[in-house]
Amino acid sequence: MKTNRQSTLALLALCLGAATMTQAANLTLRQDEATNTISVYRDKVAEPILTQNAKPEMRPYLHPIVPPDGKGVLTEYSPGHHPHQTGLYWGFTRVNGRDYFHNPSNGYWRRVSSKPIVAKGESVKWSTVYHLLDAAGQPILAETQVWTMRDSGDRYMLDLEWTGEGLVDITVGKYDYGGLFLRMPWRDGMEGAAFNSNGKRNNEATGQTASWVDVGIKLDGRSDQAHIAILDHPKNSGHPLPWRVDAQLGVGPCRAITGDWTIAKGKSETIRHQFFIYCGEFKAGTINEAWEKYSEKSIGAALNQHD
Repeated sequence: MKTNRQSTLALLALCLGAATMTQAANLTLRQDEATNTISVYRDKVAEPILTQNAKPEMRPYLHPIVPPDGKGVLTEYSPGHHPHQTGLYWGFTRVNGRDYFHNPSNGYWRRVSSKPIVAKGESVKWSTVYHLLDAAGQPILAETQVWTMRDSGDRYMLDLEWTGEGLVDITVGKYDYGGLFLRMPWRDGMEGAAFNSNGKRNNEATGQTASWVDVGIKLDGRSDQAHIAILDHPKNSGHPLPWRVDAQLGVGPCRAITGDWTIAKGKSETIRHQFFIYCGEFKAGTINEAWEKYSEKSIGAALNQHD
């Protein structure tokens, strides 16, 4: 009887633990003026799970992002194969003919502000505001990024609202990549893959429209993969957007693949994305459910829109 009772208690504890893993947890933002960072912390965990870098003369970027189970790092800063890439970031390749994707510093960016908005709770929120500079050092585009993060134990939900305000007439020129981009620590021979919402894999997904793209890799020291799925909001202009998927599993949606687009002086464009961050086996149905919750639309209708 004692053995049965112990087994029952152990099973109950396991079930309660699993339930806890899907409940929202409290997060805290800590801003460090000396390092120009805003970091996200879990309760009673010494190291941050995500860090916003916001240097005065360099574009803002997120790195590192730690998987929900704490094993490894999901982003990479300046890898040898793409030294200009900086974790999770935004950089257009052609703005009035000027390249902000390959120039994260060098007189292309100027910070206006970086601040927490909601510093503690089940959901935390922060923002960065930067000016994109022309060759003479004059601002041409005001870029605001507002980030919101929630932690459910076994997954993070990270929301981005990007707004660009034209300080002059802006043309984002046609190009094969540029805008939002994710660089994970991929290495040759590493287990990993990118899948889009239409079932296309790796280079088959590049240039193709999709409601989401999931990238998973088996980081060193892990027995399974860790993933970041990027969801495209249906209110974004040009949705469903085409995507860049490069040979090293770098990914990002790119409206400019289909042609030039513009922001008139004094006007603004807002673009929204969500990042579903998790560990374990890739399941398209799970990402579809997340996209439907985020978009408040049926994924079936979205798939028909791709045809």
